Amino acid sequence: MNESSDNSSRYAKPAPRAGVKRGRAPLLWVAVLVAVFAILFGIGLLPRLQTSKAIAETARDTLPVVTVVPAKRGSPATELSLPGTLQPFQETPVYARTNGYVKRWLVDIGAKVKAGQLLAEIETPEIDQELKQAIATRAQVKANLDLAKITADRWQVLLKDKAVAQQEVDEKFGALEARKADLAAAQASVERLQELQQFQHVVAPFDGVITARNVEVGWLINAGSSGPNNYLYKVAKTQILRLYVNVPQSHTRLIRPDMPADILIAEAPGKAFPGKVLRFSGALDPQSKTLLTEVQVPNEHGELLAGMYAQVRFKLTQAEPAILLPSSTLIVRATGPQVAAIQNNTVRVRKIILGRDFGQQIEVLSGVAENEMIVINPTDAMREGAQVKVAQSTPDKK
Repeated sequence: MNESSDNSSRYAKPAPRAGVKRGRAPLLWVAVLVAVFAILFGIGLLPRLQTSKAIAETARDTLPVVTVVPAKRGSPATELSLPGTLQPFQETPVYARTNGYVKRWLVDIGAKVKAGQLLAEIETPEIDQELKQAIATRAQVKANLDLAKITADRWQVLLKDKAVAQQEVDEKFGALEARKADLAAAQASVERLQELQQFQHVVAPFDGVITARNVEVGWLINAGSSGPNNYLYKVAKTQILRLYVNVPQSHTRLIRPDMPADILIAEAPGKAFPGKVLRFSGALDPQSKTLLTEVQVPNEHGELLAGMYAQVRFKLTQAEPAILLPSSTLIVRATGPQVAAIQNNTVRVRKIILGRDFGQQIEVLSGVAENEMIVINPTDAMREGAQVKVAQSTPDKK
């Protein structure tokens, strides 16, 4: 029995080793399977990754390529030029104030006249006759007044002697007062006709120049005709001219009284006539959103003529200049002016408010931030959210 037990124990020792081999075999097979699956997955995934990368690169290559420019502000010192027409500082048509015929005229267009200078003379035969009649009527009324005064004085003496009644004396004094009123009315009629007779002489209302003559010898003059073409003369004060311009709302805060301005005319290239802002209206025009501004221009030497077309140039300093963009960045659609901005290769459409148009550049008052990248020559593909590829800008050799 001892031998058998020893033999059994001898043969029982290798058993644990076999158990160890059977426990490690599944783990080995699992590792092998995982490695095989990893190799197979890598073999199948790699082409897909390469295909996705190729598709992405192809998509990037097919995106529209755009050229951009940064939004920059203009110079603080700017010039504002506005059109206008030179006008006399004062101009008035001269009409006749009495009826008659033109006896003579003394000055013609272009003549410089002084205030009160005789321009023309009108013959007024009817007024002359009416004045003679009024003077005769005044003399008649004066005689009646004298008689009424003498009568009233006599009846006053008779009243003291109690030869007449008080009622009769009062009647005489009443008649005297009536004759005084008649004399005042006759005197007023004479003075009125004398004043009308003085209007036979047509004189200049102020110092100026004759800009129009509408009178000839023998013409019938009707004092009641005050139509636009029934004047005798037009007199204008041209020593000082005025010019009205409409300043846009964006520059109204920069305009102030006594601000200097340059007046430019095509007939004098390179020469600027000095002027200054005299006044401006206190409200904007509701239609054009502009401020009516009056500019005064000295013209002692007569180099400028009323009616000339001119440009008014203001030299302004802006605290925050507006943004300037190339005109080729503008998108015109039914919703209004727009530009296409680029953020992370994505199009962002910006609605803008335009200012002045400088030809190759436009002024943007709002809607675009400074240094924002704006697309040049945008196409119809420039829609909100569209993906684009920004072209690399070439360095400026200058």
